[in-house]
Amino acid sequence: MKHFLVLMLMFTLFFNCKQQKETAKVTETSVKVKKAPFVWEAANIYFLLTDRFNNGDTSNDVNFDRTKKTGVNRGFEGGDIKGITQKIKEGYFTKLGVNAIWLSPIFEQIHGGTDESTGFSYGFHGYWTKDWTNLDPNFGTEADLKELITVAHENDIKILLDAVVNHTGPVTEKDPVWSNDWVRTEPQCVYKDYETFVSCTLVKNLPDVLTNSNEEVELPKELVEKWKSEGRLAQEQKELDAFFAATGYPKAPRFYIMKWLADYVAEYGIDGYRVDTVKHVEESVWKEFRKICDDAFSTFKKANPANTLEDHFYLTGEVYGYGINGGRFYDYGDKKVDYFDNGFTSLINFDFKWTAKEWDIEKLFATYSDKIHGDLKGASVLNYISSHDDGHPFDAKREHTYDAGTKLLLAPGASQIYYGDETGRVLTNDEAVGDAKLRSFMNWEDVNNDDTKALLTHFQKLGMFRKNHPSVGAGVHKMLTQSPYTFKRTYTSEEFKDEVMIGLNLSEGVKEVEVAAVFKDGTIVNDAYSNQKATVTNGKITIDSPYNIVLLEQ
Repeated sequence: MKHFLVLMLMFTLFFNCKQQKETAKVTETSVKVKKAPFVWEAANIYFLLTDRFNNGDTSNDVNFDRTKKTGVNRGFEGGDIKGITQKIKEGYFTKLGVNAIWLSPIFEQIHGGTDESTGFSYGFHGYWTKDWTNLDPNFGTEADLKELITVAHENDIKILLDAVVNHTGPVTEKDPVWSNDWVRTEPQCVYKDYETFVSCTLVKNLPDVLTNSNEEVELPKELVEKWKSEGRLAQEQKELDAFFAATGYPKAPRFYIMKWLADYVAEYGIDGYRVDTVKHVEESVWKEFRKICDDAFSTFKKANPANTLEDHFYLTGEVYGYGINGGRFYDYGDKKVDYFDNGFTSLINFDFKWTAKEWDIEKLFATYSDKIHGDLKGASVLNYISSHDDGHPFDAKREHTYDAGTKLLLAPGASQIYYGDETGRVLTNDEAVGDAKLRSFMNWEDVNNDDTKALLTHFQKLGMFRKNHPSVGAGVHKMLTQSPYTFKRTYTSEEFKDEVMIGLNLSEGVKEVEVAAVFKDGTIVNDAYSNQKATVTNGKITIDSPYNIVLLEQ
């Protein structure tokens, strides 16, 4: 009997220990934090001019004898794909919380230059395409692009290229105009109604591709001669014949260009396109482009099953002048167009720089949240404070850089950092004309200055918080207290819930913050801005930091 009792006691102890271990395992598993999913609607996108960011290969700085003296900020300055890859490897983008990089166009540019009454210019910006099938050697090689995308994906960064379908580059002595079954050279757009935005040339000497034509055309003789001299005419023709045979599309100008652009999707696995001059092309064209890109994306994924790409290809459009206040539509005056219904995942929001300046911050955040989860449900906007061709940025003189970063990176919607927003790169230059003022080389020389370093740190903290929490950009906004100003954002999907709380314009030093609306008593809360932890007691936490911001996460 005694032995039996001893055995029963041992069994009970063993069972209890096992049960405690199992309970511990369950508890440990249940509190494990799931990695935040990537959400395009909340993305933190870094936009750079490839030629102006970082020179990773000085051997490719001059090509096609582009040596003529140019206007200020209007010539090639050496930035290239290798330079971008270098900064990814150094962790520059990761520290900034960037999860997508948008490169200005990298396709081969016109070999000559032109003066549009703003000073002699070369196509350093990438919007003057000569050959969509080839990279411009100033920007790099196909091997450079492949490495960029591989390294970016290894660092959880998506890559967006920039698509131009509307026009070729200007006509120069080295770059003759294509035939009139490919392009029109007049009339010039006068921007009064739909017709005078679409069926015309954007500016003088910028041949407009006949995107409305379904007439079959031969390859431009300029490309035929070029490819023949490069020894790749037969291969390019073979690929085109296969594309048109497989799709059934007519050999019309737009389908050639869309095929060439889709090749970068199918061959390299880019994650999306930012599309240029969207409103100057018939909207039905973009629905066709969407299908062609989606098919190319599927082709790449099937050929590369180990590559962790998103479920869908991303298209964001530059409908110049579109703003979130217009909801789903852009208004030409005589016609409204819903570009979200014509292939686009998102549109660049030209309203943001104005609303961020004119509205109080709660109106800004609440209105954007209401729009995104109301009229624009299922779509998104891309906010920015400065850009490559917007002469009226939020903060042209860089006098409100912290405020600009706070509003941009905490606003509902996706965010677009223009290179140098985070370092105060100057956007004014009395010697430069027009958009050249916005296109100086990245100010790497300033990064170690105390003031610049502090600003960069501000952007890094906000950017990382946005990256780690899709609720910041894609969640529902709700103000908690007006003074001090605190709010929460809540994002919920089928598999993931994310909720954060943010306080702005708080007191510096010791601050007591009411957090009961988000965090329960006993919860350990982290302030991602000061990197301090606090335990919730009676619905409050206390943070002692020299900052007036808290970014609170569990």
